Amino acid sequence: MLLYRNSFEQTYYDILSVKEDASYEEIRGCYRSAILNSHPDKLQKTTETSSRSSTTDLESGDRFLKIQKAWETLSDWRSRAVYDSELRAARQEDAGTAEYDVSLEDMTINEDEHEDEDEGKVLELFYQCRCGDYFSVDSSELGEMGYEVSREGSKISLQTTPHTTLPSSSSVVILPCGSCSLKLRLFIKELL
Repeated sequence: MLLYRNSFEQTYYDILSVKEDASYEEIRGCYRSAILNSHPDKLQKTTETSSRSSTTDLESGDRFLKIQKAWETLSDWRSRAVYDSELRAARQEDAGTAEYDVSLEDMTINEDEHEDEDEGKVLELFYQCRCGDYFSVDSSELGEMGYEVSREGSKISLQTTPHTTLPSSSSVVILPCGSCSLKLRLFIKELL
C-alpha cells in the first residue's frame, strides 16, 4: 500500500498529467484533452458499440468528475495557491514521520510473483519493519505512479513510462508498515 508518491492519492496535477509548475495554458490544454477523452457522452457511444460493464462506466464517471474538480481548482490562481500550500504542508508532515530511509536497492523481491490480468507479472518489493511485519509496494502500484519495474535475476530496475511527467529524476514514496504505525521513506532515483 502506498501512502504517496509525493502525496497520498493522485494530486490534481497527476489527474491532468501536468507538472506542478505548469502554466495556465499547459493546464488548460491537458484539461481539454482529458475531459474530451473521458466525457460521458463520448463514452456512451463507445458503450453502444462494445459491451462494457457498469463498473467501468462508474469508473469513467468518477474519472470525469476528478478531471473537472482538478480543473476547477487549478484554473483559478487563488484556489491553486491554496491547494499548492496544502499539498506542500501534507508532504512535509508525511515526510517528517518516516522511521526508515531506504533506497530501492535495499528492498527485497518477493520470489512469489503473481499474475494480474491487466499488468502481467507483478513483483512485490518489501522491507522488514522492527515489529516483524513488512513495508511493501508492488510493481502495479509503482506503475500507477509512472514507473515501469523490471527484474533480471535479483536486480531491480525502474524506468519512467512513456508520457509520464515526473517532477525530477528522483521521487519519494512513503510506505506504511502492515501492522504498526511506523512508516518507511523509499527513495526512487537514478531512473533511465
